[in-house]
Amino acid sequence: MKSTVEQLSPTRVKLNVEVPFEELSGEFDRAYKSLAQQIRIPGFRPGKAPAKLIEARVGRDSILAQVVNDALPSKYSQAVDETETKAIGQPEIDLAELVYGETVTFTAEVDVRPTIELPDYSTLAVEVDAIEVDDSAVDEEIEGLRARFGTLQGVERGAENGDFVSIDLAATVDGEPVDEASTEGLSHEVGSGQLIDGLDDALVGLKAGDTKVFPTKLVAGDHVGEEAQVTVTVNSVKERELPELDDEFAQMASEFDTVAELRESLADQVKQSKKVEQANAIRDKVLEKLLETVEIPLPEKVVDDEIEGQQHQVIHALGHDDEQLAKFLEAQGTTREEWDAEARESAEKSVKTQLLLDAIADQQETEVGQDELTQQILFQAQRYGMQPQEFIQQLQNAGQVGAVYADVRRGKALAGIVSDVAVTDSNGTAVETDEFFGKNDADEDATDDENAES
Repeated sequence: MKSTVEQLSPTRVKLNVEVPFEELSGEFDRAYKSLAQQIRIPGFRPGKAPAKLIEARVGRDSILAQVVNDALPSKYSQAVDETETKAIGQPEIDLAELVYGETVTFTAEVDVRPTIELPDYSTLAVEVDAIEVDDSAVDEEIEGLRARFGTLQGVERGAENGDFVSIDLAATVDGEPVDEASTEGLSHEVGSGQLIDGLDDALVGLKAGDTKVFPTKLVAGDHVGEEAQVTVTVNSVKERELPELDDEFAQMASEFDTVAELRESLADQVKQSKKVEQANAIRDKVLEKLLETVEIPLPEKVVDDEIEGQQHQVIHALGHDDEQLAKFLEAQGTTREEWDAEARESAEKSVKTQLLLDAIADQQETEVGQDELTQQILFQAQRYGMQPQEFIQQLQNAGQVGAVYADVRRGKALAGIVSDVAVTDSNGTAVETDEFFGKNDADEDATDDENAES
């Protein structure tokens, strides 16, 4: 087989492929065996009819077309490998006229990863917020701990923010009941903002047995985007009583004997949590700086596919109903044009990020071990509330294991260059990144040399 590459643009190539007819002999043998099992020819047992009789029954041109169509995917993949084409997305294949006994030729246009010129990472600098652990942050942790050990007590007064209520909800649109927006015995914390707009304001001041009607816009279901009248009925109001903050509480809620020891431990936890937040911010800032600095040509077909993938999830959830989509967009306070523009902006950033990180991973020769891949799969399975084996099976069925591998490789590649970037906090202090991102190979080699000399 002969393959050549024609560069159409920085992000697209055309593969010109020639397959000698004799290379298809194996495919012809498989095709005849398959047809022999399907076609019944008098005088021959299934699978035993000669090729000539099968050819006469089906037609030589039809068999040739089937053989070539079956062989095209593998021949395309072979051409990609032979030419070292970094293909992304699906190819557009144009097959020349087929003539039995002659070379099969086809072209395949496909988007490719562009050549990206990466900067000297040591020339980059980013700034993140300084870590500040004040008493209020520790107090917040203590209050959260007290809340976990708090008890709920019924009260006769009207509901206030922070109270817990049991409520019934019933909604109507234009006087007609909306079943999916109605429920009974729902537990809700007043002021949490976790349910529909307007509910918390309506609840404040209501006692057990009280009812109130308030307007809201529905954000899901058949009436998404429409204004509904919601009736809320309060069944009970309870306030949370918190335990006293003393040494007895510290002993009950932790392994510590005193509140002072508990506060010190919580302060350390807050500081560590802030460090993790700062590490995430550093990673994001470095990525943003690279995206601003590096010129990355965009393969339009890949961007279009990304847009379609993003929007398809919403459109499919709405039953591919244009009217429901219009209501959804209205509820979001946007137009179709704005939604399309936002989807394109998001898709372009996503594709740029993937191309950039893949280039860095190639440059750094980043490898992903089986343990690292397994850890990521287990993390995602937990996030989706699925058993690991079930999640792995779904990934395999959808052909997405490779995508998970690519994501892990990209994240590892980005982490691997952070130590080269100058990082300071908002106080102007240099931030050490080794704790979360490690040292690069050059730094480790230099340290080894220093140790050897000493």
